[in-house]
Amino acid sequence: MKIEIMNYHHLFQNYSRREVLMRSGLGIGWMAASTALQQSLHAKPPALNQHEANTLAARSPHFPARAKAVIHIFANGGPSHIDTFDPKPKLEEYAGREIPGALKTERRTGAALPSPFRFQQYGESGLPVSELFPSVARHADRLLVVRSMHADVPNHEPSLLLMNCGDGRLVRPSAGAWVTYGLGTENQNLPGFVAMCPGGYPISGTANWRSAFLPGVFQGTYIDTKKKKGDELVEYIRHPVLDEKVQREQFELMAALDRKHLQQRKTDAALESRITSMELAWRMQFEAGEAFDVTKEPKHILERYGDTPHGRQLLIARRLVERGVRYVQVWHGAGQPWDSHQKIEQNHRKLAGEADKPIGALLDDLVGLGLLDSTLVLWGGEFGRTPTVELPNDAGTKTATGRDHNHHGFTVWMAGGGVKGGVAYGATDEFGFKAVENPVHVHDLQATMLHLLGLDHKKLTYRHSGRDFRLTDVHGRVLTDWLA
Repeated sequence: MKIEIMNYHHLFQNYSRREVLMRSGLGIGWMAASTALQQSLHAKPPALNQHEANTLAARSPHFPARAKAVIHIFANGGPSHIDTFDPKPKLEEYAGREIPGALKTERRTGAALPSPFRFQQYGESGLPVSELFPSVARHADRLLVVRSMHADVPNHEPSLLLMNCGDGRLVRPSAGAWVTYGLGTENQNLPGFVAMCPGGYPISGTANWRSAFLPGVFQGTYIDTKKKKGDELVEYIRHPVLDEKVQREQFELMAALDRKHLQQRKTDAALESRITSMELAWRMQFEAGEAFDVTKEPKHILERYGDTPHGRQLLIARRLVERGVRYVQVWHGAGQPWDSHQKIEQNHRKLAGEADKPIGALLDDLVGLGLLDSTLVLWGGEFGRTPTVELPNDAGTKTATGRDHNHHGFTVWMAGGGVKGGVAYGATDEFGFKAVENPVHVHDLQATMLHLLGLDHKKLTYRHSGRDFRLTDVHGRVLTDWLA
């Protein structure tokens, strides 16, 4: 085998050194053996060219960025805005009575259901936050709470895809894929985009972090954070038998064969993606284990986050951002845990109890490490919930103690990354049914997020099927009111 390996170089004679490094990233697997190649890899290309941008090499933004990384904490299932960050005292007045002008919902709902949770003002801004989130509330003066979000439909699957991919029906690349396509990443030994979910997948599965028609290198890398050990979090990170030298020889041979195959097909995106994925897997052996190993953190840090799936994955998120990962998505759990059609007091108290402490610890650490200014933290779900009680029905709701889906108005919040703090932006009506003041569509949120990263959402495009596609489709506006 070694004789064959030593004679592979002739396969590359028709490719320039730049093509080898930048077109498919070949040679990245040789980084450990070549300092010169490593330096070449980290050099930024002069511009984003669709045919040469299939690596994760860092690229310059369209204009000076306020943020360079994103941590998206996804409360999948649809948290109730009126029980978390959008207090509605008017519901007390109408408790047990029909709300005038109530909007049609997905399932049958009845009378007004006041929040069982107390709200309190926090910080110099006096921002009201539910008793469910005391740790998050400590950072009230750093939060931009957007109370006027709205989506298109009251169903999980299309709303998840809209929030993540900019379209609820068609196959589109996810936001994390678009961001890494536009900016690359600052660490070539780790994925540019990581999606963490304990115990399985959210609804719509891997479609939430797919690359679709973008090159496969920009797809999110899924991590099951229910597992604890580094070698379990990133499966097959170590070969059980072969040492590094033999693995390197195997890799070089396979890469050479793939390159010869690609030479006959020139622009085979799937093959290029395979080559790049292999290279990333090779490089991750040397850094991923350490990055995902939270046991290396001091005891007091571990205690602040808590030894829970959500605690561990938010600590991992901080460690990844520290190491230059561009986009980290943290899901609360498999399926749709925040989908509280019944027993909302019990369910939301439990879920917030799992999330609040580690989110507060994450914000504490980002502030303490000087990373919050350059890291955009986003929290929210795919939609909100109704201010009316969901009635028992054939879909499984047995008690009138929960809320139905509500896409007409809901809340997300952001912190860091160049957004204003201590601000409640927009408003729903007095009951919390519909966004009525400064309505914000999901496309507006996406356009503004890209703007904070230094990307023009109208210019970040990819040619596919005869037209230029973008995350925001033909919609979206940058909300400059959010900018610090």
